[in-house]
Amino acid sequence: MVADAAPSGMTAAETRHAPAIRALAWLARRAEAVAIPLGAVLVGLALFSLFLVTLGKSPAALVDLVWRGGFGSAFAWQNSLQRAAPLLFAGLCVALPARLGLVVIGGEGAIVLGGLAAAVAAPPLSGAPAPLVIAAMALAAMLAGAAWIGAVGALKAYRGVDATIASLLMSYIAIALANHLIEGPLRDPTSLNKPSTLPVGEANMLGAMPGIGVHWGLGAGVVACLAAWLLMDRTTLGFSVRIAGGNVRAAQIQGLPVRRLIVGFTALGGAAAALAGFFEVAAVQGNANATLAAGYGFTGILVAFLARHNPLAIPPVALALGGLEASGGLIQRRMQLPDATILVLEGLLFLCLLVGETAYGRFKIFSPHLWASRKASAT
Repeated sequence: MVADAAPSGMTAAETRHAPAIRALAWLARRAEAVAIPLGAVLVGLALFSLFLVTLGKSPAALVDLVWRGGFGSAFAWQNSLQRAAPLLFAGLCVALPARLGLVVIGGEGAIVLGGLAAAVAAPPLSGAPAPLVIAAMALAAMLAGAAWIGAVGALKAYRGVDATIASLLMSYIAIALANHLIEGPLRDPTSLNKPSTLPVGEANMLGAMPGIGVHWGLGAGVVACLAAWLLMDRTTLGFSVRIAGGNVRAAQIQGLPVRRLIVGFTALGGAAAALAGFFEVAAVQGNANATLAAGYGFTGILVAFLARHNPLAIPPVALALGGLEASGGLIQRRMQLPDATILVLEGLLFLCLLVGETAYGRFKIFSPHLWASRKASAT
């Protein structure tokens, strides 16, 4: 990555042009942050097109169906926005710890536990004012998610356990635990064919946002992304996190509480993911059941990487992937492809993004100080 200031050891000519170099470096960093993920996506789409051709299907027809299914009508937009809402929170679960250099991929478990905690919190408060019940549900969900993913951070900070592996394994444990509780001790006796918890009550359900017909999870997710950006980029705490993420040893020498930062920000990410589960219960399902494990946590990994862990970039990326998933049913019917088709596409995109991560800093076009050095050498 190009530094903000002009590099040390510059010649006199380079020093004169330092402000221009800094401005170009700023532009180059933004261009690189857009160009490399975009290139990775194009390569992923090209590979998926080859996959479709081997199946005897038309890539152009797929693109047309993705557009029509995701954004071609008011209903398609509503469906895409509905699917984008949980992806906003799931993306934050990955993006926040990533600033500390951690790859946390267990957001799915936090979503499921968050939804279960929200569903469990409502029945004992039956008869209380709806705002109080909804607030209790949200708080219970956030505490459950924070404890679950925060434990991953604690394992990393105090025992050196790999956060990626730990979060993935804990996600499977969380899903298995939730299924056991939903089908066993917490099961509503009246839920015969579809095991679920007791309903949270019609009065405690969240309505839709005016004008767009999408539940309030979408608006809350956008606000959460904005708040995360302010926290990470405009506060002293966020600055400390960026230092610790860049060089742990340097952060420790400066006296920063690296372990507490790791635990705190993994817990914050878990709380964000759990809110996705809360909104699935309080605005969509009305109870906790097996559909809480819908894969939003895993798609959130792709959202965070496409957004380069920038909270401000998460909403548009979540909308794009929400549209992609919303078109899955139409693609399946019209092209006679299996449900897993969209998962194959998402897997290829993620693989290309990971490869693209190795390309940062390798292109001279994104390094203006190298242009200045070359120009100075020539003169």
